[in-house]
Amino acid sequence: MYCSGCGVALAPGQAFCPQCGRPVAPAVPPAPALPNFAFQVESYRGKIRALAAVWFVYAGLRLLLGFAALTFAKQFLSGGFGPWMNGATPPAWIFPAIFRIAWIALVVWSGLAAAAGWGLLENAQWGRIVAIIAAIVNLIKFPFGTAMGIWTLVMLLGYRNATLYEQL
Repeated sequence: MYCSGCGVALAPGQAFCPQCGRPVAPAVPPAPALPNFAFQVESYRGKIRALAAVWFVYAGLRLLLGFAALTFAKQFLSGGFGPWMNGATPPAWIFPAIFRIAWIALVVWSGLAAAAGWGLLENAQWGRIVAIIAAIVNLIKFPFGTAMGIWTLVMLLGYRNATLYEQL
């Protein structure tokens, strides 16, 4: 310990500096560990596991319902029945292109949700980042995607939540 006025080395327990006479500030004891911090981490771990499970369910439902919707749309628009049964038809290349893009979007979107669930379940730092990205992307999918996005952002953003996530 050194004097804050002149910089002379002080012996432990000395009340005044022997050179300049300045009173020595009492040593600040270290902050005690919060007894409920471990409880907060365990509580947060349970919430993150629940969030990860819901991301998995959301990815599965999104893939299943998207598959059903795209299959129905393909059958509806394939010419068997549709709004242009007796009229002019669109170009032959338009529907296959639209369906390829829709399938790719469905797989990517569901894969992003599954990756968010996996990363959160593993408590990986990349999982937190992927879940935040998936939450932002899903905000436009009203009502369930919006709810998932808001819940995820509330659980993962902020200094306290970032600190708790790092402790997992």
